[in-house]
Amino acid sequence: MKKIHYLLIIFVIATAYLILWPVPVNPVSWNAPQAPGYSDAHTPNNRLAGIQLIPLQDEEGPEHIALGRDGKLYAAMASGAILRMNPDGTAQEIFVKTGGRVLGFDFDAEGNLIAADAMRGVLIIAPDRSIRTLVDTVNGSRLHYPNSIAVANNGRIYITDSSTRFAPSVLGSTFEASILDIVEQSATGRVLEYDPQHQTARIVATGLSFANGIVLSQDEQTIFVNETGRYRVWKIAVATNDLDLALESSHAHVLFDNLPGYPDNLTRGLDGNIWLGFAKPRNALIDFLSDKPFFRKMALRFPRALWPVPKAYGHVVAFSEDGKILNDLQDPAGAYPETTGITETQERLYVQSLHAKTLGWLAKDPLP
Repeated sequence: MKKIHYLLIIFVIATAYLILWPVPVNPVSWNAPQAPGYSDAHTPNNRLAGIQLIPLQDEEGPEHIALGRDGKLYAAMASGAILRMNPDGTAQEIFVKTGGRVLGFDFDAEGNLIAADAMRGVLIIAPDRSIRTLVDTVNGSRLHYPNSIAVANNGRIYITDSSTRFAPSVLGSTFEASILDIVEQSATGRVLEYDPQHQTARIVATGLSFANGIVLSQDEQTIFVNETGRYRVWKIAVATNDLDLALESSHAHVLFDNLPGYPDNLTRGLDGNIWLGFAKPRNALIDFLSDKPFFRKMALRFPRALWPVPKAYGHVVAFSEDGKILNDLQDPAGAYPETTGITETQERLYVQSLHAKTLGWLAKDPLP
């Protein structure tokens, strides 16, 4: 009888913990569409297998990579360093250390590196390696989670602020902030524009569930934005001002919906195409819980080892501005972790990653 009594007490305590223990999210119900799986344009293949690897000294997580005007590769690392190297990976050096975590960057006409540092704001890093904060507020509201950058020919800078609910600078981790935002689904991500000539910032669009990668169209009249939390890619007019994407508008529409994975970075290819990387594939349990906010909140009370983490799966695609898939490269084994994007040069495709300890690349010749 005493044993049953103890078990009952343990059960009551465990139940109370799962129901009542405070967590930092207030989940919102949404209806995840049925996952399409890997079919049609995304039929499984092994075109991303056999990636060549470049060691990165003691660094890891080449989340964003770009070719500078000096012909060097620049790569943003988890440590807060931006590495600079030759295209073959030799002559590696730390160009700068921001003290935060740069997730995306672009170069302006003067060769300055404009960086979205999730911890510090949007930074401008000059060729002489000096760093200053370019923008960290908009309309009196601070940037919580600067993520990606696209610089237009007229100098204006487009920024994704992934979440206004969860700030990596407060939580101490970009991973923690992204998980909480996607679990909550309050869709507070937004797109911003900064005009360096007038030193003014404005909100282009709001209502994104974890706003992520961003690129400009070739005519620079529209921007493409990944909505990671809801498996979508948006096409939004740059002239739009403070548009709520939850409302129908002729100035914005979903270009890709119900994608097979979590879309992450967007980068410009060399022939007018745009590259998109998927950090992870979809997870059936996560989709099942989309309209069950109570259980999503409860799930955060379980040990992380029991969270429904999607499996490893390498996947990147190239698409045209009108929404045609031009290339689809996969590695179902997921040997190279979290293929967040592609950087294309004349000879190679460099594969971006959140946590890889090497820089992956493929020769372009054998690609279909």
